Amino acid sequence: MFSKEMMEYLFKVITSWQIIFVTIVLILYFSLVSYVARLYHHPRRSDFSFTSRPKKQKTQAVQMPEISNDDDLGLDD
Repeated sequence: MFSKEMMEYLFKVITSWQIIFVTIVLILYFSLVSYVARLYHHPRRSDFSFTSRPKKQKTQAVQMPEISNDDDLGLDD
């Protein structure tokens, strides 16, 4: 599939100091990000109560406007 020269060239590119340096920096960066994320993550409470709680009833009643048979708009002349 690859010729011998292509394999040697690919090996040289992968083992170059720039590629190794960038790989190490990325690993350190992702380690730092995951560490900070674990620091600021608040764990969920695991002591759930399985008893059923009564639901709150809505006490607010919707008030409908009064319907009048007058064709007036309530404006004074």
